[in-house]
Amino acid sequence: MEIELNTAQKAARDEFKIFVDEHVAPFADEFDSKERIPDILIRTICERGYMGAMVPKEYGGKAVDALTWGLLCEEIGRGSASLVSLLTVHSMVSQTLAKWGNEEQRKKWLPKLATGESIGAFGLTEPEVGSDGKSVLTEAIADGNDHIVNGEKRWISFGQIADLFLILAQLQGKPTAFLIERNTEGFSAEPISGMLGFRSAMLAELNMNDCRIPSGNMVGNIGFGFSHVAGTALDHGRYCISWASLGLLQGCVNACLEYAGQRRQFGAFIKDHQLVQEMITEMAVHAKAARLMCYHAAYQKDRGDPSLIMETSMAKYFNSRVAVKAALNAVQIHGANGCSDRYPVARYLRDAKILEIIEGSNQMQQIIISQYTHQEHIKAKRQALIKELETGS
Repeated sequence: MEIELNTAQKAARDEFKIFVDEHVAPFADEFDSKERIPDILIRTICERGYMGAMVPKEYGGKAVDALTWGLLCEEIGRGSASLVSLLTVHSMVSQTLAKWGNEEQRKKWLPKLATGESIGAFGLTEPEVGSDGKSVLTEAIADGNDHIVNGEKRWISFGQIADLFLILAQLQGKPTAFLIERNTEGFSAEPISGMLGFRSAMLAELNMNDCRIPSGNMVGNIGFGFSHVAGTALDHGRYCISWASLGLLQGCVNACLEYAGQRRQFGAFIKDHQLVQEMITEMAVHAKAARLMCYHAAYQKDRGDPSLIMETSMAKYFNSRVAVKAALNAVQIHGANGCSDRYPVARYLRDAKILEIIEGSNQMQQIIISQYTHQEHIKAKRQALIKELETGS
């Protein structure tokens, strides 16, 4: 497996880093306090083609490789975890349509999603339903050539501004996915504020009251909503969050190196105190391990390897956990300063905790990893037995 960046990927990484250093990182705390990403920044992201980075070229996107996309998520995550969630949910919609949408849906929506003319968001979670997506209560009923949708979704990232929502609902008692436009009669979005982290992710609660949509807005077949459509979206979302966690972790490392090299205690810079060195060392080692996990997941994603689900779950689980640990240590190193809004580490800590929850909680990742590991163990035993029978040994 090649883990070195090629020339194009290095150039892309440098571009992303400069963009974040100029347009995102210096203002991320302000975004947080205002609980909003400025329209001008979103327009700039669209103009740079970042919203359509993974959309196929025939629909107006850039069709970048998985590693380049990951590098973008990492750098944006280093600057603002809230902002990376815009790329996450938007690409969850575009990638799902690219795989499961029919040609009419692709031609209609993917060019708009590629340019950012339309912003996509993903509606799975409900007040009473989280990770158990196949049990959503939102309901769709066929009515002639239309479907009528009723239900409620909560904690929808960028639901305040999205134009197109990929919604999971029950149709004939089976989870099914639908596209609902913001301007649909009976659709409304209420802002959610006062969150622990991801404060500028512009979360919303969606309400659908007798929303009439064309039957052509159904994505995939009846009953495909969770196993296929939402599964694709969540796999991609976890991939993005893995890289975002790495970016936040790297942000913690950078902040602590800067602070520890300037802050003096007991006659010496705190970078020279052994216990501070221990915390920074742990961060650096975790960042290296997290980066390698992301690289491996990118390699599997580009290959279309079936083990990607497992690799992505592992990366999301590990990276978000070590991001929390790094953020805790970063606050500790900064002391009382780390508990104020003068330094970004307080935001890092709040955002890191959210990374352990979104796109499938870490407990859900543990279930996925455990089940897959058990299956691989059984598979290995079966193959060993077959080999033994074939050789007669």
